[in-house]
Amino acid sequence: MTDTLASWLTARTDSELADLLRLRPDLAVPPPANLTVLAARTEQRASVLRAADDLTVLELTVIGFLSDLGGRERGVTRAALTEAVAGRAPVRAVDKALKVLRERALVWGTKTLRVTPAAQDAVTWRIDAPRDGLTAAQIETALAEVTDVERRLLTTLATSSPIGRTRDAAPGTDPERPVQRLLARRLLNWLDEQTVELPHQVGQALRGETVIDPTALIPPPIHTTALKVADVNAAAGGEVLELVRHCEDLIAALGEQPATTLKAGGLGVRETKRLAKAVGVDEPRVTLLLEILAGAGLIGSGTPEPLPAADTGDDYWAPTGAADSWTGTATAQRWHLLAQTWLDLPRRPWLIGMRDEHDKPIAALSEEVRATSAPRDRRFVLGLLAELGSGHGASATEVVATVAWRRPRWSARLRADAVRHVLAEAAAVGLVGRDALSSAGRSLLHDAPAESAIAEITASLPAPIDYVLVQADLTVVAPGPLTPELREQVSLVADLESAGTATTYRISEASVRRALDAGLGASQLHTLFATRSRTAVPQSLTYLIDDVARRHGQLRAGMASSFLRCEDPALLAEVLASPVAESLALRALAPTVAVSQAPLAEVLDQLRAAGFAPAGEDAAGAVVDLRSRGARVLRRRPRPAPRMPAVPTPEQLDTLVRQLRAGERAATAPRGDAVLADGSRASSAATMALLQLAVRTSRSVSIGYVDAQGTASERIVEPVSVGGGQLDAFDSAEGAVRRFTLHRITSVSLSG
Repeated sequence: MTDTLASWLTARTDSELADLLRLRPDLAVPPPANLTVLAARTEQRASVLRAADDLTVLELTVIGFLSDLGGRERGVTRAALTEAVAGRAPVRAVDKALKVLRERALVWGTKTLRVTPAAQDAVTWRIDAPRDGLTAAQIETALAEVTDVERRLLTTLATSSPIGRTRDAAPGTDPERPVQRLLARRLLNWLDEQTVELPHQVGQALRGETVIDPTALIPPPIHTTALKVADVNAAAGGEVLELVRHCEDLIAALGEQPATTLKAGGLGVRETKRLAKAVGVDEPRVTLLLEILAGAGLIGSGTPEPLPAADTGDDYWAPTGAADSWTGTATAQRWHLLAQTWLDLPRRPWLIGMRDEHDKPIAALSEEVRATSAPRDRRFVLGLLAELGSGHGASATEVVATVAWRRPRWSARLRADAVRHVLAEAAAVGLVGRDALSSAGRSLLHDAPAESAIAEITASLPAPIDYVLVQADLTVVAPGPLTPELREQVSLVADLESAGTATTYRISEASVRRALDAGLGASQLHTLFATRSRTAVPQSLTYLIDDVARRHGQLRAGMASSFLRCEDPALLAEVLASPVAESLALRALAPTVAVSQAPLAEVLDQLRAAGFAPAGEDAAGAVVDLRSRGARVLRRRPRPAPRMPAVPTPEQLDTLVRQLRAGERAATAPRGDAVLADGSRASSAATMALLQLAVRTSRSVSIGYVDAQGTASERIVEPVSVGGGQLDAFDSAEGAVRRFTLHRITSVSLSG
């Protein structure tokens, strides 16, 4: 039996110490000098509460029982703990809970169990509370009947201490008094004549948390639904296509008209509504897309180029240069960037539109949406679905109950609505399909290589097709996702009419002219439809292309600032006689040539608006594509992620454990020939002499050392050489020769 936590830790194996440092990484920052220092850190209240955040209801209840039975002072036998649990949980479950608590050094000892004193503060409910409390439905019904005075009283207890002192608790008090009415409804528990208690479940309901019974030490059951993995992946694949398409449309909408940034940051309600209408989705969907695109660096806030026509001098949200390269990649690769961004996004998009503490709506892309715990919460919720196995799903209600039992200390932030929103967002991103985790979502959640997740989602998506179906009414039907090259060509010559599994485009005179403006010729358009259409090309389409092409390009514009060139003098004369000639200040140089000082893009736009069909040309006379690519902003340096205690690697853990063992040996080694060095360095000569003696006799020494960061440590080393203000010695903790600066050595003694 061990008397102290330090001695119990000393008796642990190296692998057990490594597990402790892995489960509680804050204990290793900075590295403790020895096991005594480590034991002191494990009992610090902040570290204990941080470790308790990952405990279940049963594990926290075991801490409560041990604390109540005297585990902080004299220890508790295993038999006494079994009697306290009294059959409320299986023995194996209690043993497993004790194992979890020992691994984290919150409970220590074998036959006699001791509990870290600060651990009791992690239990937020009374362990010996009555086990016949109201259910969630009964609490909701009872709260609906209370008066305003009674609700204020309950709210005060829910947001402060659940214990209240009042004279109205005494027997014989008027039953119409608020406290007596609440006692009668069982919304308060009677403790004595002057004390009442708010039941834990009632407090949860008042705070908007998931109501759980802390006396139930068995996890709530999850009734899974068995599904075909292919069906789950197909449902997720459909969401992937919609996600990528909507993000493309949103990038295009912001490129065409950047959105003004609010003075407080973020995006206003009016701009959000405009973008939702442009993309054809509801506002919650467009705000989720905005947050993901901003997190991925595909949109940003700044000064766009070119500036909007009605520039207000404010910053704008617009696509970045990265959006152009993202648009040109395959669908699966585009999805991977979006999904990975959402999984690691330190924000909660579902908060957008809700009211803040000042009763103002929370704006998209604002600082109020930031939450550093969001990635951890997402991974935990999706991890519960991953535990069910491939092809097994669960309802959101059961996931909510399981989350509340597994992580009761997260209840303030991971409420029922938060869990439901996480599941809904995961489905919208394509990680969840039909309430089950998809194969690609599982790969992403387990941090598999990007190629694995991309391959999984590629298998879930319909294979791209390289053909279309041209209809007699000049519609083009794509019965599946088109190859990137064909999609770009069809989008150029036809307008999107409806999207979905089968996408419909419509060809018009304006769309054909757009393709011709981009540099395609009539023969190229004929070849496109002849080779890519599985149906016969209607004659009306052939006539339309030829008719538009016949008129297109007869009038040529260049730089003079701009010039007009036309083989038909009558057509050029018609242009010069029209009102547009005056606004462009056109001047004839010859029967077939005219010039203007207006920019070429403006000449083309105004002539087209006047009903003409000019084409732009370069110095060689070739048709050039002058379409606007949309506004773009420079991508700003991303905001640094919040610094969290990093989990050490196995190699780092092994090294740290060796250092702890060496430090413990040095701290407990006998010091018969100790030579202490103080700030005056009066004993420097003696320190040097003792180190040189150790080199000559090949003896190890125990030294006290303070490194450049000010961290003091004790260690046993084997000196190799001394000189030049340096000590070279073999450090068994690191398994290598290390160099020590002599003036940083605070003590020296021969070891052994």
